[in-house]
Amino acid sequence: MGADTVRIGIAEDSALFRDGLTMQLGRLDVQVVITAGTGDELLAQMARQPIDAAIIDVRMPPNFTDDGLQTAEKLAASYPDTGILMLSQYAELSYATRLFTTGTAHRGYLLKDRVANAEALRDALQRVRQGESVVDDQLIGRLLNHQRHLNKLDDLTPTEQAVLRHMAEGRSNAGIATTMWTSTKAVEAHMTRIFAKLEIPGSPDDNRRVLAVLAWLRGT
Repeated sequence: MGADTVRIGIAEDSALFRDGLTMQLGRLDVQVVITAGTGDELLAQMARQPIDAAIIDVRMPPNFTDDGLQTAEKLAASYPDTGILMLSQYAELSYATRLFTTGTAHRGYLLKDRVANAEALRDALQRVRQGESVVDDQLIGRLLNHQRHLNKLDDLTPTEQAVLRHMAEGRSNAGIATTMWTSTKAVEAHMTRIFAKLEIPGSPDDNRRVLAVLAWLRGT
């Protein structure tokens, strides 16, 4: 195994989906070194086999509720530098919010239908490995559309709403600037106005934007 080989662990109770995901990762030159049907199995194998990132299904045995999130919380506590990419069939804000409650670095949340997009999967894994946050843009888009009646969101200009969407995806200022074909200084100015309008206080956390957007959308 080369020094630059990306080592991935998968916790997913569906053997068919697990095998398909392993094949997809193989095409991306990513090596799956752990496959598990439950979170406990993943954590047990990680004690013997180090990995760079874990892909974890939200709903797994034995309860099929928040078992994957419980696994992610244990993994983050024991292996804080390991990337965590949660996969879910459900665009549920409570799941995404809980994932980022105790920290945002090295964590991501994607809908399962996105893993068929090799580039999206590669980008998400790379970003969580590097310590960034990833939130599925489909999830953010649905939530923003659902919340458009709120006065605070209505106060944002279309450009500010676009910046907010990209912030929630975990993109850096430079990344937002590139995506929107503008300058980093312009993005920073939009961000200042967004936080002022939404009454969101500052924080030394580099990924505070993800937490702020999720907390505001949750209504807390």
